[in-house]
Amino acid sequence: MSLSVAKLGSVFLAVVGVAAAQEMAIDVERSTITIHVDKAGLFSAAGHEHWVSAPISSGTIRESPQASVEFTVQTAKMTVKPDPKVDAKTQAEIQKDMEDLTLETKKFPQITFRSSRIDPSVNKTGERQWKVEGALSLHGVTKPVSLAVKRTGEAYTARTVLKQTDFGIKPVSVGGGLVKVKNEVEIDFQIFTRVK
Repeated sequence: MSLSVAKLGSVFLAVVGVAAAQEMAIDVERSTITIHVDKAGLFSAAGHEHWVSAPISSGTIRESPQASVEFTVQTAKMTVKPDPKVDAKTQAEIQKDMEDLTLETKKFPQITFRSSRIDPSVNKTGERQWKVEGALSLHGVTKPVSLAVKRTGEAYTARTVLKQTDFGIKPVSVGGGLVKVKNEVEIDFQIFTRVK
């Protein structure tokens, strides 16, 4: 028994629809979250700005029928990227300060994000984009955040700014506050997926 062209077309569209709606795992090998920590204070020129890598340990994305995204970062795996202007001993101290004083990794081992609402749209250049709202849990505090996400090639990309104090984190300072890190940190997301 043979299928008509119309029936074959319907079957194809149904298969494509199921594929488009399926949940996709975040590719943790290719995806990156980079945090830029800048300096502040009267003698900020004497301090250093840092870039921190926050690897995603697990997560999923669904574009339809009900769009969603969630992911987890293990705080103990976050690392301060090497700075050629900083010697190895200072680099190790910066890493330890981030783990013990800023993130308190033993007390707060995970950072999680779970979307609550995603509104898709198309910008003026025809690129697909999404307004993603959700709950970010960091350092024992959960706060609502909103991100403008766009598709850049194969990756979902976004940039946002968070205040450390909103999550109960006191920005590190030395010299009585003459050199310290800014309260605001910039976060860049580049997230790739793979079909589960």
